[in-house]
Amino acid sequence: MASSDIQVKELEKRASGQAFELILGPPPKEAVPEFPLSPPKKKDLSLEEIQRKLEAAEERRKSHEAEVLKQLAEKREHEKEVLQKAIEENNNFSKMAEEKLTHKMEAIKENREAQIAAKLERLREKDKHIEEVRKNKEGGKEPGDNESD
Repeated sequence: MASSDIQVKELEKRASGQAFELILGPPPKEAVPEFPLSPPKKKDLSLEEIQRKLEAAEERRKSHEAEVLKQLAEKREHEKEVLQKAIEENNNFSKMAEEKLTHKMEAIKENREAQIAAKLERLREKDKHIEEVRKNKEGGKEPGDNESD
């Protein structure tokens, strides 16, 4: 732009400094690029070019479809693996729980049998003591017994 296209207008002076307003003139006609009113015409496509483009689009579509199917297959495989792992962990947990329960029941059974055996032994001791007391009564009185009634 030439300096003749610019006008400088001084505004009021202020305590903080001066202010100017710049007025730009209209742009010259030579500087304005000409834009066509309609888009440039494309060259006419031949039947072969159209056919090639359609085939390329079909290839892209098939490639995309194959990729999507591949991803779905991988996802299904992963789901199967996760499901199999969950089933395996569940089975392991069930086996461990069953083993623990069996061990606990065996311990309870052994403890109960030991308690029953101890009670039977005490009963035998009691019967033995009762039998001794009977023998002593029948066979005579024990020395040191008083006969004064």
